[in-house]
Amino acid sequence: MQKFSAQMCILAATLLLTSCGGTKVTRISVDSTTDLSGKWNDTDSRLVAEEMINDCLSRPWYLNDYKNRTEPPTIIVGKVRNKSHEHINVETFIKDLERTLINSGKVEFVANKDERIQLRQEKRDMMAGNAADETVKEAGNETGADLMLIGSINTIADQEGNKRVMFYQVDLELIEILTNKKLWIGNKKIKKYITRSKAKL
Repeated sequence: MQKFSAQMCILAATLLLTSCGGTKVTRISVDSTTDLSGKWNDTDSRLVAEEMINDCLSRPWYLNDYKNRTEPPTIIVGKVRNKSHEHINVETFIKDLERTLINSGKVEFVANKDERIQLRQEKRDMMAGNAADETVKEAGNETGADLMLIGSINTIADQEGNKRVMFYQVDLELIEILTNKKLWIGNKKIKKYITRSKAKL
């Protein structure tokens, strides 16, 4: 009887540990604001891109010089450097910038350097006889960009005990490729106050 009771206790304990150690996944909206660690995240990337591009396209360089032209300006996003002490996926931020620019309907967009390399290789394959003559896309018909957007992401961290302040600054510059003139300079600052329980430090 005692042996049976001991086995039942072991079984109950095993079931309890199994149920406590499981993983729970909850789906949330991709537009929701989630800050678990206080580090740069997808919400920061999306909101900063939208705010900065909207500011850029509302400034005199566009309203006075480009808005009433027959053809909208063509933009390419150059390098956005991560100068912070965090690992930040800059490619995600660049895609958020590109998406906001294209969706504005105020500018046209051309492929970046890496994408152009792939496209040129595809054209070479076509011209080598791998595609029907009527569908071949000849080289030399690319649209050149009028403007280039470049920038950087910087951080400053201040910590005392279990309290930390993270400061992010995103700087973007819009440059006219023909003249090297800087048409717009913008920045966006984010400050996060983070506290952690002492038991986890």
